[in-house]
Amino acid sequence: MKTKSIKTIILITPLLPLITRTMKCIILTLIFFTASISVAQPTVSFTFDDGSLSKRANYEFEEWNDMILSALDDAQIKAIIFVKTEGKSTDKGKHLLETWNDKGHLIANHTYSHPNFNKEEINAEDFRTELLRADSLISSYSNYVKLFRFPYLKEGNTREEIDSIRQIMKSLGYKNGYVTIDASDWFISSRLRKRLGQNPNASIEAFKNFYLEHLFERASYYENLSYELTGRHIKHTLLLHHNLAAALFLDDLIAMFKSKGWKVVSADEAFKDPIFEQTPNHAGESIIWALAKDSGKYEDQLRYPAEDSRYEQARMDELGL
Repeated sequence: MKTKSIKTIILITPLLPLITRTMKCIILTLIFFTASISVAQPTVSFTFDDGSLSKRANYEFEEWNDMILSALDDAQIKAIIFVKTEGKSTDKGKHLLETWNDKGHLIANHTYSHPNFNKEEINAEDFRTELLRADSLISSYSNYVKLFRFPYLKEGNTREEIDSIRQIMKSLGYKNGYVTIDASDWFISSRLRKRLGQNPNASIEAFKNFYLEHLFERASYYENLSYELTGRHIKHTLLLHHNLAAALFLDDLIAMFKSKGWKVVSADEAFKDPIFEQTPNHAGESIIWALAKDSGKYEDQLRYPAEDSRYEQARMDELGL
């Protein structure tokens, strides 16, 4: 598109004396506006789920939590953490919430106990209880926002339950804290922790490389799919977990996205993208997955579950990770 815009300028230039000054301004504005759209870049923000309070390998909770916050500070970006609030009324839980809030990151809802809402024994009233119990703990923080992220990205297993849950969220003033880029970072982190548990001095370089490769591959997949659906570069929300892999590799992840030509923005900016005003008919998974499912055009490439450890295990086994 950029090349076409330049050619258009060349072709129209000899005709400019025949066009009124007002029309010249309008035409040139449209040309350069089109050119600016054509060079827009993929854009990503970072969102974190859960909020672990445990020691990981040789890293105390306070240390590895601070490593994540330091990487975000260094990049001058603000993230959002969707907190599972069970256990967060303790001193460590308060430390987690206060450090994220004091650094200017958004605090959002991820239930109290992290249930899977696709299970038959869990219903819409259980959802209300879970949401409100978590809300009661996080609502006092200055950077609290009424965004809710479903555990496992599962939003109910029947149409009636999905609609009831959506109505509860609306009545309580909550919006879905949708993921656009889903991945299996939690599985990589679990294998990393196991390796360091066996040998605290083990090299983690191969884990880092796999982590970066996996997340960029998934980001590229969802970016390409979203561009086909919308005809533009949306502002993505990448799902990460509050874990050791993020603590050790987040600075490298941010640098990698920038080196690949992606713009990195804060989560509050990303959630202003119009994509998040949509409500897919298909509930669960990435909102991009759900919208693609709604379209009926991508059945040959949409797997379910969209992301899972099973897709990465063989490759990690092969690499000895």
